Amino acid sequence: MAGNWFPIAQLTSSGRPIFQPGEVESNLLSSIDIESEDNPNFPVFKSGILILTTHRIIWIDESKNNNSSSSSSTSSASAISIPLGAVTHIFSPKKSIKSMFASPRIRFQVSVSTAGKVEEKGLRSMVITLVFRGSKSDPDTFVTKFWEAWRARSWEVLSSEKSDSNEKNFGSVESSSGLRMAGVSGILRKEQETWESTDKSLQDAFQDLNALMGKAKEMVMLAEKMRLKLLSGPTTGQPSTTDEEMGSKQDMQDWLLSVGIASPVTKESAGALYHQQLSRQLADFVKIPLERAGGMIALIDVYCLFNRARGTELISPEDLLQACAIWAKFDVPVMLRKFDSGVMVIQNKSHSDEEMFARIKALVLKPEALRLGVSASDAAMTLGIAPALAKEHLLTAETKGLLCRDVSAEGFRFYINLFKEIDLRDIHLLKDYGVYSNWASAVSVSG
Repeated sequence: MAGNWFPIAQLTSSGRPIFQPGEVESNLLSSIDIESEDNPNFPVFKSGILILTTHRIIWIDESKNNNSSSSSSTSSASAISIPLGAVTHIFSPKKSIKSMFASPRIRFQVSVSTAGKVEEKGLRSMVITLVFRGSKSDPDTFVTKFWEAWRARSWEVLSSEKSDSNEKNFGSVESSSGLRMAGVSGILRKEQETWESTDKSLQDAFQDLNALMGKAKEMVMLAEKMRLKLLSGPTTGQPSTTDEEMGSKQDMQDWLLSVGIASPVTKESAGALYHQQLSRQLADFVKIPLERAGGMIALIDVYCLFNRARGTELISPEDLLQACAIWAKFDVPVMLRKFDSGVMVIQNKSHSDEEMFARIKALVLKPEALRLGVSASDAAMTLGIAPALAKEHLLTAETKGLLCRDVSAEGFRFYINLFKEIDLRDIHLLKDYGVYSNWASAVSVSG
């Protein structure tokens, strides 16, 4: 039903909107209604989260978004958008005695199609009213930022860049000097000019901290463009790249992915919903690090990675802990876990300790491990995880009765638990089968 009136906004699995290239969040409010007095058939949009960006107004159904028991993470139908390009006029708020006792309202006019759906350059118009039901809402600040975003017309810059790129063809390239250069030489010249411009931008950005902060958004957008270009792969007709070149591209992609978050959630933009939205953005961010780390990563590592990606919008450890704690209320695929030793990690909900125990058991049953045991460093190298996490897994396996621990000046070493193999009726009986037999064979060979 909502899709008949507004464009549908796509959401991530944690309920955060998927932003367009160059789109930045500027304000976020809760308990917002959307009404229209022009059309009696207009549906009811009650008590939603309103996000103002440089390109759109996004409304998310708060009841569906917070329902952690929903089957699919968050239905895209629970979020709609109003392109700022479709807004034709913003009415000034009315100040009257009646308005002092009623919920604040913001009215603006949009263009719609003949069918009544909001779209840019529509043939008809419709007035939309935003009703601020929340007690902590700040309509005046929203109106100011609404005017700023609408006048800036950032979406037109993106459209012009796309049209410019579509007009360029393979055989002819126009250089910055205005000369059109054909063929391979033209392409090489254009690429050279592009990299010279990029180099100049980097030099300007790193002149001092203020310049770096001022160009942070530009750097993130530049990195995103470079990443997309690398991900597109070689064009048709070019020779295939070598393994070394592919490795360099992968390293470059990994570096660019860690450059930053284009629109980090801040206290200024999110207000009272800061920790809720920070929690959703964090759940989206940790997906790639978790995949690379095997499904589990230390909380301190996440803190460093997340803050590096946020650039100058740093968060405190308390904010991170509170954001992780809110995951229990949402239907997100990650969770916060605390080991008995106090070490806290973030892991996928699909992560299985039994699978990890099976890998640890295979490690400690190797002949050398049967003789000398394994340390946390040995397990970390085999399991492909950090030594601190490897130690926690080994200690957990010990509590399950899978391993035994030996503590010495050299630290902890873990061995396969042979006590379960000993026959209490004859403790001196040496079995010729099972783990006990393998251990005896390994020890005798070393002796």
